[in-house]
Amino acid sequence: MNLIKTNKFRGYLKVWAAPISLLIFLFLFGALGYRFTEGWDWGDCLWMVLITITTIGFGEVEVLSSAGRVITFLIIGGGLFVVQLTLQRFIQLSELGYFIKLEELRLRRLIRRMKNHVIICGYGRTGKEIADQLYSEKISTLIIENDPTRKTEAEEKGFNVLLADATMDETLLLAGVRNCRSLVVTLPNDAANLYVVLSAKALNNSCRLIARAANEEAASKLKLAGADAVVSPYVAAGRTMAASALRPIAVDFIDLLAGSDCEIEEFKLTEHVETIETFRSQHEYVFEISKRGEALLLATKVSGQLIGNPKNKVSISPGMILIFLGSQEQLNRIRVHLKEVLVKTT
Repeated sequence: MNLIKTNKFRGYLKVWAAPISLLIFLFLFGALGYRFTEGWDWGDCLWMVLITITTIGFGEVEVLSSAGRVITFLIIGGGLFVVQLTLQRFIQLSELGYFIKLEELRLRRLIRRMKNHVIICGYGRTGKEIADQLYSEKISTLIIENDPTRKTEAEEKGFNVLLADATMDETLLLAGVRNCRSLVVTLPNDAANLYVVLSAKALNNSCRLIARAANEEAASKLKLAGADAVVSPYVAAGRTMAASALRPIAVDFIDLLAGSDCEIEEFKLTEHVETIETFRSQHEYVFEISKRGEALLLATKVSGQLIGNPKNKVSISPGMILIFLGSQEQLNRIRVHLKEVLVKTT
């Protein structure tokens, strides 16, 4: 596969072989001509060829003989031919979409190097908001969009965009679904969202899948297909508006948190019992939160059960998820302390 891609890249460069070869030949021919007719050193010969081809007009290095002027005439004619050939090739390649294909090849090479990124399928209203939030958090993001207009709009904001159909396995593999941390599906059609979730789950069972659903029936089917989280914009908007009416201060606090330097982060512990036991034996039997980074422990999750406002001392266990609130510096201190038992991300 890599050999095929290398040959394809060479094929894109091969189209410029003729103009470049002619230009090199013209330089050698002109330098040799001045060398034999005028007796100049190689530096002066090459300099004279350069200013002649580029029509800079600095003047002759020395007064030319009749033979030297013939050489100059041939260089000018050859230079005009090379320029004309290059312009023709440039126009032909532009009409054939050469530069678009070259940009796609660059993007594919970039995608192959991406690790632990987030894939967004669809750059509609929901996808735009998600992409902007991830950009503000400096998370590596790749957008899959089949609408050229939306693709251009996303690229103008600095996003990497793959122009393709997200429902195709080939597209998801090209987007690096096997190396991503999460895949967010925001296509306008519930059937398409379901198709993407099924394909992504089959390609990478450990990838976290978040999907958009228009109604409860679609949401239940997406969960059955393997989506880790399903969000309905209408339901979410309704809940937010109801919360604003009943608990306005709490909603204002969440909005304030989004614009501050504080973050909520999950720390997932490894499933390996021996690693957890070793950590507990080397440290305390229980994990004393108040002495570890000054971040606030909001909740813990064990075996699917979420426990809010836990005790100050928590006994860690395999597969536990710790949810902290704090600044990036505070969260980093927690991360350093727990690095031996945290799930390794690619």
